[in-house]
Amino acid sequence: MNILVVGGGGREYAIIKKLSGSPRAGKLYAAPGNGGIAAMAECVPLKATNLDGICAWAEENKPDLVVVAPDDPLAAGLVDRLEEIGITAFGPHANAAIVESSKAFSKGFMEKYGIPTASCRVFDDAEKAKQYVLEKGAPIVIKADGLALGKGVTVAATIEQALDAVESMMKAKAFGSSGERVVIEECLFGPEVSVLAFTDGENVLPMVSAQDHKRAFDGDEGPNTGGMGAFSPSRYYTPEIAKICMERIFLPTVKGLKAEGRTFKGVIYFGLMLTADGPKVIEYNARFGDPETQCVLPRLESDLLEIFLACIKGGLDKIDIRWSDKACACVVLASGGYPTSYKSGYEIFGIDEAEAEGAVVCHAGTKLADGKYLTAGGRVLGVTAMGDDLKDAVANAYSAAKHISFENMHFRTDIGVK
Repeated sequence: MNILVVGGGGREYAIIKKLSGSPRAGKLYAAPGNGGIAAMAECVPLKATNLDGICAWAEENKPDLVVVAPDDPLAAGLVDRLEEIGITAFGPHANAAIVESSKAFSKGFMEKYGIPTASCRVFDDAEKAKQYVLEKGAPIVIKADGLALGKGVTVAATIEQALDAVESMMKAKAFGSSGERVVIEECLFGPEVSVLAFTDGENVLPMVSAQDHKRAFDGDEGPNTGGMGAFSPSRYYTPEIAKICMERIFLPTVKGLKAEGRTFKGVIYFGLMLTADGPKVIEYNARFGDPETQCVLPRLESDLLEIFLACIKGGLDKIDIRWSDKACACVVLASGGYPTSYKSGYEIFGIDEAEAEGAVVCHAGTKLADGKYLTAGGRVLGVTAMGDDLKDAVANAYSAAKHISFENMHFRTDIGVK
């Protein structure tokens, strides 16, 4: 099967690497891909948000499958449009991807179906939002309603921080139209866990648990990022908690979406908080998480392509998914200044040496020029390594990462610690 993967980050690198091991995989393409992906797939110079261009390319080249990985094209309906022209696509339709593209929708949905989550209010008026903050006090959570590259959430420790977040999102338009409406939530406490799950709209097969690090600096300090690293499994996600999540969160979510006429096929991401009152949903994503994918898929021992096809066609309950008992850790190497301002175009050294240690270096923001890899984004590389346990996996990832260097390189030194 010839396959196009839409996207060009570390998540897409991990997906393509795993697909390349499938016996049924033929020619692989990526749109737009990146410098490292180019070694595994033919890169098509089309942005993931160029729906017209991707559909035109698909009509001309007739891939057997298109995997839509990022949030923006899913929310914009790329899967819907591909299916309309007879192209098989992996990912939810736009009306199901709304669980990520509108936090206001997802909160209302969870309330309707009794899915445990934080209490909240939704505002499209900044002054009323500020008044609510003053009434409730801090800590409190402010979320942009729409897509914001994983950065549209402020966990405000003080009222001042909360008011600044409302001002930034709603008036200064820090996230464009995504922040015109905000969701203000109670602040939950407990360990965070990420669980990605395959679903065919009826059945749910959760992947192994993971945990990511959103803050830019050690000790969970600094601004939110798209993710500075991740590890799998979570220390806190026990079989007992997994059973509770399946019964109270995972299945009710998928069944509820079907009941709403929004049948979800693809990967749904459950961001969870394990509170004293039990697990609660922090957020949904309508796709593989990044960087969680980089430490989850290496543990998959089954054929990812077969799983994708079962999600699309149904019968996921008949698929045997096997996972390695080993742990996996991913350390993100970022451009200095990320997630705000940073410079690109610096040569990257040491990737071969890192991979010689057994690590997988997932390219995220790279380009290939004259045989050299150059930085081309905020998150540049994800150095991923396995180990017999989490301690070994983290040590192996950092040991490999020490070989890599580029100008103004920044990374956290405490991945896997929390």
